[in-house]
Amino acid sequence: MASSLQIHHFPQDYYIDSLRWLPQLSTFHHHIILASFHSDSSTCSLRLLNFTDENSTSNAPELTLQCSLTTPSRITSLKTSQNSSKPLVVAATFSGELLVYTADLVNGSLEFVDLVNGLGRVKGIDVSENGLEFVSVGEDGRVNWVGLDGGKLSKRRVFDSNGLVSYGAVKWASPVEFVSGGLGFGLQWWDQRRPGGPVSQFKANWTRGTTSGIVHSIDIHPSRKHTCLAGGSSGTVFAWDLRWQQQAIMLSGVGTSDLSALSPSESDVWEVQYDNYTASSNYRNISESRVLPAMICSEDGILAVIEQGEEPIELLAEPCAINSFDINRQNPSDIVCSLEWESIAILTRS
Repeated sequence: MASSLQIHHFPQDYYIDSLRWLPQLSTFHHHIILASFHSDSSTCSLRLLNFTDENSTSNAPELTLQCSLTTPSRITSLKTSQNSSKPLVVAATFSGELLVYTADLVNGSLEFVDLVNGLGRVKGIDVSENGLEFVSVGEDGRVNWVGLDGGKLSKRRVFDSNGLVSYGAVKWASPVEFVSGGLGFGLQWWDQRRPGGPVSQFKANWTRGTTSGIVHSIDIHPSRKHTCLAGGSSGTVFAWDLRWQQQAIMLSGVGTSDLSALSPSESDVWEVQYDNYTASSNYRNISESRVLPAMICSEDGILAVIEQGEEPIELLAEPCAINSFDINRQNPSDIVCSLEWESIAILTRS
């Protein structure tokens, strides 16, 4: 684990719904894309920011706005592709649109590509590894596939529960498979080669009907595509291993007495991601049967690393919610997170 931690706060004058790192072009310049909402003007925007590291000629870290584009409505989910110097930025909105942009990191600009609408009340989206396919899930029970070909988007309804199921998050597992999550801490495995509905489902049994939790975030590690990581209500974080489909591997949760002491948060876990920085430092000690280390952010202001059977490591404790975070894929020591009180925090581990 990191022996030292540098934390920089950058106050903003707008609410941040979500943010993501973009591919890094140089050692000292990092780009961040974020979805913002300005309450005074009710303006919703995508903003491209440049973070200049303190080791550069400026001698102090700076976060500067390079480009801002207004969006039709507030953004509910934000994802990026990482495969070029002009990565895709994909956003879903409250009004049911999926918007695609390219980010020109050399010139610091955003260019609109295309949009599709009529996707329903979208809560979660994900981008495929090739950057040309997207999946969306909604609180109204709709699951949609969207494809990008020649700069144009097309859509296809994968499933519609007609409101009987509510989805909150989704993650690609392979070019043809993805996992969704929603009410009741349920997870669903989908295979586009077998249409009509999920091919496998997990339903939580540890709540015994006492709570109706919801999954807010899902992650799948490229090296372990059989294991799905999920975070949601009441500080709950668990893994679902397809090889033992009806048995969850609990990592955190105040509702589980044996894990309460190991739960860094008692409120909603808004985002979970596998933490490759911690995993790389402990790689030889992590067996195939153990869940890889993960990072979470929560409604009660906690950013922490959790490991199976270990005490959580708290990186940040804020007096307000941490709505989202992202670990830099090229430099996993770097973390960016958005605070409810209109601020951005950037952390560097060493």
